[in-house]
Parts: sequence; C-alpha cells; structure tokens
Amino acid sequence: MGENQSLLRPSTIFSSGVLKMQRILMHDPEDQDGFRDCASRNWSRAIPLQNRVDPFGAIHAVESRGMFTGNRGIIHDPATKTLLKRRWSAKAWIICECSFRGRRRDVMGRNAPSGRASWTELFFLDEVTALAAGHRPCFYCRREKAREFATCFADAFRVAAPKAGEMDELLHSQRLASGGKARPLAPREVETLPDGAVVSAGCDAFALRAGRLLPWSFAGYGKSLGISEVDGEWRLITPPATVAVLAKGYRPKWHLDMPRA
Repeated sequence: MGENQSLLRPSTIFSSGVLKMQRILMHDPEDQDGFRDCASRNWSRAIPLQNRVDPFGAIHAVESRGMFTGNRGIIHDPATKTLLKRRWSAKAWIICECSFRGRRRDVMGRNAPSGRASWTELFFLDEVTALAAGHRPCFYCRREKAREFATCFADAFRVAAPKAGEMDELLHSQRLASGGKARPLAPREVETLPDGAVVSAGCDAFALRAGRLLPWSFAGYGKSLGISEVDGEWRLITPPATVAVLAKGYRPKWHLDMPRA
C-alpha cells in the first residue's frame, strides 16, 4: 500500500484556459462570451491539488510544498484528481521520501499496473507535521527512521519488536482525522512534552522545540513563543502513542533544519 513505491514532488495543475480566465477576471471585453465555458472547464484546474496535510490530519489545497510525502491508501479519483469522501482506506498511514531511487509517479493519477488508481500521494511540511497527523515512517523508503521509530515504540510500551500493524492499530485509535479525541492539557503539562510534539490553542497549532512554541503554517514555522505568551485552551494534537515515542528519543526531521537554496 505504499511501502514499496515512491514518487515525484507535488505539482500544481494548470490548463491552457487559465490565461483566458485571468483576462475575464480583468474584464477583458473580448472574452466575456466565453466566461461560463471557461469557468466550468478550466478554472478548477488552476488551483493546487487537495493533498497537503495539516497537523490535525485535515487535507487542503494549498500551494506550499513540503519535505515529505505519504499516504493513507487510495482516497482519490484519478479521472478528476480530486479526493473521495473517505479520508483513509487503510490504517497504515505512512511518511515517505519525496525522492527515492529515481522513481516517478503521476500525482493523484493512475499509478497502479492495472491502470487504475494507486495510493494517494499526500504531502507534509515536515516529519513533525506528519507525526502530528498520525502518520509513521515508511519501512521501505525510510527504513532506518522506521526502525528507530519502532525501537522507541518498543521501549515506550515495553513490547519486543512491535509489528507495523500493531503500531498502526494503536495510532489509528488516537488520530484526530480517524475519530480520535484531542486530550486537554494544563499549561504545566505542555511544558513537559518532548520536542516534536504538536499542541493547539484554539484553532492554532504549535510545535514544541527546546521548551518553546513554534506557530505552525503550511509555509513554515513562526517566531518561537513562551507558553505563557499564548492564550487559549491547550489540547494535544500529536497522538499520545507518538508522543511516547518522541519521549523515548525519536528525532523527527524539521522544516527548520532543511537546507536553504
């Protein structure tokens, strides 16, 4: 279901009708007659695909790209490159490399050998975001990190060599996007969370790093804040099982640490 494939980076789909629509929106009289036809056939193709995931696990259509891809099974229609009503078709929600062994995929296209849809490519700002949404490292393209995650999981829950399915079962019961509940937190509890955990105050998400809060957005993190500087009711966004893994020493990849061009 995805732990044996990779893909190219996400892309925004544009059609030849975009420029025409731009002229219409600028009130070009020469194109007024074509407004309805252009709007119905082409305007929807000018927006990004709905495949960027926030820390809460919701999937959005935004232009910002991220460090990692991943999937939750097949949840798109390849004919329209739009999401189906379901937001997962498997309990194995994984985090993958965007580039792996030179493989290429048509994002949200027909990538199965049969010509049908394969797993749906989702994208994350960084691994901290993906973990908060309830995903875990892929055992195929991120084998080393997956083993590190499993080792920390075993240490946290005192089990020997946990299987991927066992970890997925627990995570699935805690993911917000699959029906899990965000646990309320007192400010003193926020202070004790490990680096890489994500919390919310109201509708805003914050990642913990070195005892400070980093405001999250699709474009990256904002200026760090002290816990006392943020008002609101605190809730834990990252699944508690993943927080336990982080507390045992798992070190996720941060967007902040990504080399700049």
